[in-house]
Amino acid sequence: MSKLVSAMLNNPTGRVFLDIFDWYPSYLPVKERKLLRKLDLSILVFACLSFFCKFLDQSNITNAYVSGMKEDIKAYGNDLNYFNVAFFTAYVVGQIPMMWFQTKPRLAPYFLPTLEMVWAVLTFCQSTVTNPKHVYILRALIGFFESPSFGGTHLILGSWYREEELFKRAGVWFMGNSLGSMFSGYLQAAAYKNLNGVRGLAGWRWLFIIDGVITLPIAFVGYALFPGLPNSPKRWFFSEEEYELASTRLQNEHGKGGTDNGITWQTVKTTLRRPMWYICVFAYICMINSSYWVGYMSLWLKHEKYPITLVNVYPTFVNLIQALSSWLGTTLAKSLDLRGLWTFQWVATSFAAICLSIWTIPVSLKFVAFYLGGITGMSSPILYSWINSTLRHSTAERGLIISSMMTFGYSTYIWVPLFTFPTVEAPRFPHGYPASVVFNFALWASVMGGIWYMRREPEITDVEQSSETSSPDSVSEKTDLSPTIVPVPLVLRSS
Repeated sequence: MSKLVSAMLNNPTGRVFLDIFDWYPSYLPVKERKLLRKLDLSILVFACLSFFCKFLDQSNITNAYVSGMKEDIKAYGNDLNYFNVAFFTAYVVGQIPMMWFQTKPRLAPYFLPTLEMVWAVLTFCQSTVTNPKHVYILRALIGFFESPSFGGTHLILGSWYREEELFKRAGVWFMGNSLGSMFSGYLQAAAYKNLNGVRGLAGWRWLFIIDGVITLPIAFVGYALFPGLPNSPKRWFFSEEEYELASTRLQNEHGKGGTDNGITWQTVKTTLRRPMWYICVFAYICMINSSYWVGYMSLWLKHEKYPITLVNVYPTFVNLIQALSSWLGTTLAKSLDLRGLWTFQWVATSFAAICLSIWTIPVSLKFVAFYLGGITGMSSPILYSWINSTLRHSTAERGLIISSMMTFGYSTYIWVPLFTFPTVEAPRFPHGYPASVVFNFALWASVMGGIWYMRREPEITDVEQSSETSSPDSVSEKTDLSPTIVPVPLVLRSS
């Protein structure tokens, strides 16, 4: 075995393969490996289960719609679009205020688990709707209380893990997205077949009941395990020595490790002076609008009069590809060239969107195009992990940028699909697929620009500091204009 490992270490491909699965490298001290295992159990268990349920719920609304909900509550026309509008409008409204709570050390360990309980109750309520108005209200409430889940978890991951550790964990965590969507298809198919009519309830209503039953216990897992931020009150399973190690190992690598006291007005002013806020927000707007179509394979299958079971099952292979690409892409992003990976996903997904823009193509190629859409799964985890690793100096700045990305991104997600992907144009969507091609190119260009800028930032900083040193007003100029990251004193963990 040792010879095999040695041979793989001497081969570039072998080194990459080992890096994917080696989560606890032997060169780390025993205490640090023990700490990493505790972090994985406390953060990833709750985060993965929670994320799974979030996307189980988000996919359930579409699966329920094509499995009898549309007819039962008379949700015709563009009602499916409007359900999403209600959800994402509230999702946008909740982003920054909810992230404010998540960046507070004393609240961080308990905030997301508490919201998990709220999500479960609201999911149960969706099984009782009798008209579209009920769905609008419930989707809005779920969107508001779900708003900090994605960005808040990314914030926690970026606060505890080093850069080489972060990409691997983010990839595994993000698989919950696709696996939740995938499981929803199988769950709806099973509910439609086995539970339709049981106790007088339609199969799609049982879908929401089962979703709530799955979600509720996860809240208690969070209360027991979720650690919050490194400067949150100490959890029972960590020793004081381990908390100290968690802070010092990040200090040694990043100077600060992201243990400030949350978003303040000064955070806003400082962040908006730097280009990363604008680059990241624009990239995210392009990303979510470029991949809107990926969840619409079921509409095409229903239009082609495939059996309901297959309408729910065939799209799950898109979710499987999303899960694999999000895990593999994010894991490899640290080992391989980030620009190459990003270009690969751009080429694959652009080809798929171009094929669907043409539309009059063989059915087999249409299946290939929809399945290639699953490669979009690597976009979000790579983008967020890159931001977390690039902006490690401040929890507050990362929190503001991540919440801003989702706020402005979903502000466009609310209304752009009404023009690009109106339900009444399903499944052809003559305006939607060409628009996705354009958004996809803009996404690729903005991320390439961000990578180029951040790699040049040390050079830019050095030049500016040299010019400021020779200027009589250098102190004033540096205070107001310099994009240099200003170190913030380490804040002691709250007790």
